[in-house]
Amino acid sequence: MKFYSTQNKKNIVTLKEAILQGIADDGGLFMPTEIPRQPQSFFRDIRKCTFAEIANRIANSFFHDDIPSRDIESIVFNAFDFESPLVPLNHRLSVLELFHGPTLAFKDFGARFMARILSYLMQYDNSEITILVATSGDTGSAVANGFHNQSGIDVILLYPSGMVSEVQEKQLTTLAGNITALEVDGTFDDCQRLVKSAFLDQDIKRHRRFSSANSINIARLIPQSFYYFAAYSQLENHDTPLIVSVPAGNLGNLTAGLIAKEMGLPVQKFIAALNVNKVFHNYLNSGEYQALPAIQTLSNAMDVGNPSNFTRILALYENDHTKITNTIYSASFSDLSTRQAIKEIYSKFGYIMDPHGSVGYLAMKKYLSENILSNFHGIILETAHAAKFSSAVNEELNIEVEIPKVLKESLSRKKNAIKISKDFADFKSFLLEN
Repeated sequence: MKFYSTQNKKNIVTLKEAILQGIADDGGLFMPTEIPRQPQSFFRDIRKCTFAEIANRIANSFFHDDIPSRDIESIVFNAFDFESPLVPLNHRLSVLELFHGPTLAFKDFGARFMARILSYLMQYDNSEITILVATSGDTGSAVANGFHNQSGIDVILLYPSGMVSEVQEKQLTTLAGNITALEVDGTFDDCQRLVKSAFLDQDIKRHRRFSSANSINIARLIPQSFYYFAAYSQLENHDTPLIVSVPAGNLGNLTAGLIAKEMGLPVQKFIAALNVNKVFHNYLNSGEYQALPAIQTLSNAMDVGNPSNFTRILALYENDHTKITNTIYSASFSDLSTRQAIKEIYSKFGYIMDPHGSVGYLAMKKYLSENILSNFHGIILETAHAAKFSSAVNEELNIEVEIPKVLKESLSRKKNAIKISKDFADFKSFLLEN
C-alpha cells in the first residue's frame, strides 16, 4: 500500500515513510492511494467475529503488501484486548461504547494499534524516534498509555492549560518514564500548530527524528475505521438503513467512518455532531472554509477551530462540496443544550452519557426531526466514559457517577508537566535543548 499527500497526489510514499513522517514534507496529510473494498463474504460472516477478528481482516487488506499476515495478526490481537459493545437505547437507537480500553476513551483504538505497528516497523532501526502529540484531552492519555516504556520511543504531549478535565490532565501528566507533558499557555489549535511547525522546521529535523500520534498520522486513523464495522456486526437487522452520529472535533473519527463507507460499510448518512466550534458545519452550509479561534466548552475534545482532517475529507470526495453534503449532515449545539441532553438521555433511557456523546445524541435527534424516516437504525458514538467528566454529569443528574479503578489511580498520582508559551520559538528551544 502506498500513500499520497493531500497537498500533492504525486507525492507518494511507503507505509513506513507515511507513519514515521506523520506529515508529508509539503505539509499535507497522508491518504491511501486506494481504499480496499471489502468482499461481500466479509459482511456475511461479520456477525460471528470478535472485534480483533474484524480488525485483523481490515488491517490485512491495507497492510498485507508491507507486513506478513502473521505479524499483522500479532499486532492486532495485542492491541485490541477489549471490545466496543453496541448498547440499545430503544429499538431504533443504539450507543457504540468506545471507552472500554485502558484510558476509557475511543483514542485507545488508534493509539494502541499505532504504538505496536510503529515498534514493528522500527525493530531493525538503531535510531530513536520522538512522538509529538497535540491533545485536547483523550488523545494524549491514550498515546501516553499506548507508548509507555516502548524502547527507542520518546513521547512529548502538548495540551492546552486549563482546557482539559482534571482526570484527563492526571492521565496525561503522571506516567513519567519516556512520556513528557508540556502544558501550553494557549488552545488546542496552538498545540496543533506547534506540532505541525516542528515537523517542517529543518533545524529541529536535523536534531531529532519525529513522528506524530495524532489522527494526522495515518496509523492512528485507519484503525479507527475498525469499530464502525464492529458496530455493524452487532446489529440485529443488517438490511436497515444505517445513520451514524459522530462527535466531531479534529474530524479524525468522522474521516475514519467515511473510509469505512468507502470500504463498503453500508452507512446511509453520517452526522457530524459539533459543539459551538462549528467550522466544519459552516463549510457544509456555505461551501467556504474559514478557520476560527477555538472556544472552550464542556465537550473539550471537540474544541477545535481548524480541524486537520478536513483536508482528508476534501481529498476523499475530490473537493466536491455536493458529494460531501450528500454524505454528511451536521449540527452544532451549546453547552446549555449539552447539559439538557445529559438529563434527557438519563430520564428517557436510564443511560449515563458523557458530554461528547450527548452532543452526538442531540445531532441525531435534530437530523431525525428534519427527515421523516420509516425505516432506519441510528448509532451514536460514545467516545469517553462519563466518569472522565463526572463534575458536569453529577451536577446535571444529581448522582455520583462511579469512578472506575483506573481513573482513581490516575487521580492519586502527582502531576508532572512543564509549562511553555504558545510561541514556536519557545517550543523549538525546548526540543533543541532536551
